[in-house]
Amino acid sequence: MSARTRALAVCTALVLALLVTAVLAPLPYSLAYPGMTANVLGNDEGKPVITISGARTRKTSGQLRMTSIVATGPEATVRLPDIVSGWFRTDEAVMPREAVYPVGENTEEIAEHNAQQMRESQDTATSAALGQLGKSGEDIKVKLSLADVGGPSAGLMFALGIVDKLDGDGAGHDLTGGHTIAGTGTITAGGKVGAVGGVPLKTQAARRDGATVFLVPRKECTDAQAELPKGLRLIPVSTLDGAMDSLKALRTGGKVPSC
Repeated sequence: MSARTRALAVCTALVLALLVTAVLAPLPYSLAYPGMTANVLGNDEGKPVITISGARTRKTSGQLRMTSIVATGPEATVRLPDIVSGWFRTDEAVMPREAVYPVGENTEEIAEHNAQQMRESQDTATSAALGQLGKSGEDIKVKLSLADVGGPSAGLMFALGIVDKLDGDGAGHDLTGGHTIAGTGTITAGGKVGAVGGVPLKTQAARRDGATVFLVPRKECTDAQAELPKGLRLIPVSTLDGAMDSLKALRTGGKVPSC
């Protein structure tokens, strides 16, 4: 074997070794999938998601479904073939691990962080809803209960659910118009709707569970349109008040915003 042939063989072996290492090496990404949805006007594990005391509530029809994603855990190993596969699937997304788990180094820390975000989201959703209706949080108490869900992205749907149970559309009708409405978005106590992650996966979860309308933070319209399931209508929202107006228009046949 000539010196040139030996050198070529060594280089080839090194390249192959590097390729094998790249394929097998764990990478800082998570794989995400459409998660569960829950009707905030209904029950979860046998308990009402929204319980209101100190004020008369109304019977509702239709559904307001919060949406979620599930992702591989912070300690899961994700390799190059997993990422390549995820790029070509519509029911799976590749996301930087820090975007999915921005806080914490293990499952327990992350679970506590997400639970705290959910508690804060519930408080701001209650404040936003009561503020929208001009009602006092001193007389009206709201308890929100949703098992195994963390993070702030259900804020908008919680707020709409509280409003629907207390006042509907203000004219004796349900906000839902009897339909299954899904959505996502954070909310502030002042009623502003904020962006969240994983919207294309959440639209798939919503359609899977029967939704025909999806409320999406306006800034994420483009993301939502990327893998929009057939039969699901997008309505962009920026505020709680705007979301309510859109749902009223949807019921009455008025002009409804679109992405």
